[in-house]
Amino acid sequence: MKRAAGLVAVLAVVVVLSLCVGDRWIGPGAVYRALADFSGSDGDRVVRYLRLPRTVAGVLVGAALGLSGAVMQGVTRNPLADPGILGVNAGAAVAVVAAIGLFGIHSLTGYVWFAMGGALVATVAVYLVGAVGGTTPVKLALAGAAISALLGSITSAATLVDLSTLNEYRFWVVGSLSLADQRVVAQAVPFVAVGIVLALVLGRSLNQLALGDDLAQALGTRVLLVRVLSGLAVVVLAGTATAIAGPIGFLGLAVPHVARLVVGPDQRRILPCSMLLAPVVLLLADIVGRVVVRPAELQVGIVTALIGAPLFIGLVRRRRMAAL
Repeated sequence: MKRAAGLVAVLAVVVVLSLCVGDRWIGPGAVYRALADFSGSDGDRVVRYLRLPRTVAGVLVGAALGLSGAVMQGVTRNPLADPGILGVNAGAAVAVVAAIGLFGIHSLTGYVWFAMGGALVATVAVYLVGAVGGTTPVKLALAGAAISALLGSITSAATLVDLSTLNEYRFWVVGSLSLADQRVVAQAVPFVAVGIVLALVLGRSLNQLALGDDLAQALGTRVLLVRVLSGLAVVVLAGTATAIAGPIGFLGLAVPHVARLVVGPDQRRILPCSMLLAPVVLLLADIVGRVVVRPAELQVGIVTALIGAPLFIGLVRRRRMAAL
């Protein structure tokens, strides 16, 4: 309980910092006045119409990716499972590009369904390829890399053919919170909320799956149903996160391992811990991206890759990393 309260406090501090930091510093007092007593000044407009939607989007995307990664690692018992590595994000991305370029859909409530469908198709494809000759974590990771490369090439070809799609896609493809506005955030909240509820109720069942399918069935767990619901939660969460901010890697991979170090192997604790910890990491990465190349910005997907890759290597090398 104390750890959860601590994570909530840290997330609150990072949220305030995200509202304050940008091309120019806006103090916490000015941020509060912009939210509580909007005057229409330039600073108030920056806070309410730019930084607030961007920050809320970061919380939603971080929670979605952290939870989806934790669920994937729990249901597959694969420490390398992640929406980015297993091709889920790539499937969602190519579907969003198709929705924008082929069907002219530009609202999140329109193309989020394409994102979920693409995520589902990519997930099934990765598991079918990785299951040939027996499934192992490394084979699934290699299958995910292959499918991601294929889908990435399709996406690149589509955007090069259609310049209007390329202009809308070029910031989104590297993972960016800067394009999120109030409309996108409001449309995304119901989808993320459904995915979060679905993922959190699976904690006890994922604990039993960790004992093996046979023992889980002996304990009364409906293994197939749990896998289907887990897959649905991952598709909703990862698909929505990709629709909001584009494909952001390493967050769903590294954060559940950090959560496991903090709270132990109990999935009922790992899932909410990942949900709180991932937005902290994502918002901090976004803040770093705003200031390191000022007055320009480094997109958050680039920063998470730069931070997440060495972090995960370090986690893997630690002997005391909790086993799945």
